[in-house]
Amino acid sequence: MNRVFSLTRLFAIVAKEFVQMRRDRLTFAMVLGIPLMQLVLFGFAINSDPRHLPTAALIEDHSAFSRGLIAAMENSEYFDLTEVVESEARAQELIERGEVQFVLHVPQGFARDLLRGERPQLLLLADATDPAATSNALASLDEVLRRVLGRELDGPNAWLLSTPPAAALVVHAAYNPERISQYNIVPGLMGVVLTMTMVLITGLAITRESERGTMENLLATPARPVEITLGKIIPYVLMGYLQAGLILLAAKFLFAVPMVGSIPLLAAVTLIFIAANLAIGITFSTIARNQLQAMQMGFFFFLPSILLSGFMFPFRGLPVWAQYIGEVLPLTHFLRIVRGILLKGNGIEAIAHEVGPMALFALVALLIGLTRFRQTLD
Repeated sequence: MNRVFSLTRLFAIVAKEFVQMRRDRLTFAMVLGIPLMQLVLFGFAINSDPRHLPTAALIEDHSAFSRGLIAAMENSEYFDLTEVVESEARAQELIERGEVQFVLHVPQGFARDLLRGERPQLLLLADATDPAATSNALASLDEVLRRVLGRELDGPNAWLLSTPPAAALVVHAAYNPERISQYNIVPGLMGVVLTMTMVLITGLAITRESERGTMENLLATPARPVEITLGKIIPYVLMGYLQAGLILLAAKFLFAVPMVGSIPLLAAVTLIFIAANLAIGITFSTIARNQLQAMQMGFFFFLPSILLSGFMFPFRGLPVWAQYIGEVLPLTHFLRIVRGILLKGNGIEAIAHEVGPMALFALVALLIGLTRFRQTLD
């Protein structure tokens, strides 16, 4: 046996590996695609300081002070006035549906009381289910109010600018008054865990059977392809519900997350979410030629899901193009649903606009996944 180190043999093995990499184009594409996707997402999309947050206003005192305050809030770039509401009920509806982040209430007689030195109050209702999305905007409000009062109270009214402030800003952090981050993160973990396990484990399990040849043994039985397909899906549905149940128990008894909504409604919506992720996993298993490729494709789907869904970073802090991508992902809608049900007590009316896109994704993904899987069985 020749034990002398040979550069010729070394170069031959290196050349063989390059040939194998060239033949495995999917793996090579993932090797390049995943770091490029991370660069784009972290470099251009991720923003922990969201601005231009949708804001509604309930104006009961139409004066120069209220107009100046609205203009100053928009000039701060943290607030975008999207709707002027006529009632507190409409303001509450917008907050519950997640259509606005803040509601500013200027009470009747505000300007009159201000000029009398009675120190009137302004009320700001904030959706605090995601404290990170509101913290910087709320921190800027005191300075905004101070500048508005300094500009409007000039001349003979300048004496009102002495301490204490001429007007008081009262912030009501709805659904999470203490702004506890666990209230936002723990319910969201249900969606993240289900996405990871349903996509990755399903793709790996089915690909493993194809690699080992056990799929052919199933085809030799009297079972029809649709029976085989459903038989493989149902255990993972039950596994998903087991995981969701464990997370809910931990949220309730370990983290004291409030659960004011309907758990049966959440369970029904979770089935749609599980179906969407199972369909993606099945589709990946029909494309991948081995378990490594299935894992790579699962990670390629999981990474943007966790970064662009609003789980790790505020969704409204993403650029517009990233929000469009995030709206396609089922995790984005499921996070809003689970937080809305548990923290806000939302019913089906308040979450219907989130269930629709998620159900459509699940339907399309199921049709593609089952069609491709049936083709591999046939």
